Amino acid sequence: MARPLIGITTDVDGDRYQVAASYVAAVTAAGGLGVLLPCEPARAGEYVRRCDGVLLTGGDDPIMEHWASVTHPAAKKIDPLRQAFELALLAALDTDEGPPVLGICLGMQLMGLHRGGALDQHLPETLATSARHGPRNTHEIQGDLGHGTVHSHHHQALSDAGGLHVVATARDGVIEAVRDESRPFYLGVQWHPERTPDEKLGAGLFRELVVAAGV
Repeated sequence: MARPLIGITTDVDGDRYQVAASYVAAVTAAGGLGVLLPCEPARAGEYVRRCDGVLLTGGDDPIMEHWASVTHPAAKKIDPLRQAFELALLAALDTDEGPPVLGICLGMQLMGLHRGGALDQHLPETLATSARHGPRNTHEIQGDLGHGTVHSHHHQALSDAGGLHVVATARDGVIEAVRDESRPFYLGVQWHPERTPDEKLGAGLFRELVVAAGV
């Protein structure tokens, strides 16, 4: 049986598209066939139609002017072309027949913003425990996805999930996972499962994506 084709979003670095190899390795280990998606907003619908599943990877911070807000001075802005492409992908994915989706870190934030949510743009200003979510750190999460320790690296987080359902939080209340319960598999997680040793909250999420993509 052919491996499900999983489209993996990429970042823009000058005239290059790039992505951490750990995302591709996680998809391969889960039984999928990863293909890197160039940031071409006009072709987003065609990519969605050809992929069996989509992985929205982590990255820099959203440009909030798109949502009539001012981008925080501490933000490291995402490349505008990448943001335009991923929002076009999310719009194309908004169909009953759309392929399964897993969003990671930035990917989850864009999923929430696309569905009418809101973003806390700088946790150190609003959360005493923000360092737990920073680089080289781990913390516990709990909720419908289970309980365990995850690896995260972010200074922003959804403060409102919009039309998505919150399915995991950290002990300090940070939204850690969101889901569209009307879809077979449409999940966003704030942590990095490709770096999380916990089986269910790490490699298991990639397997769920690949299994859903193969149905």
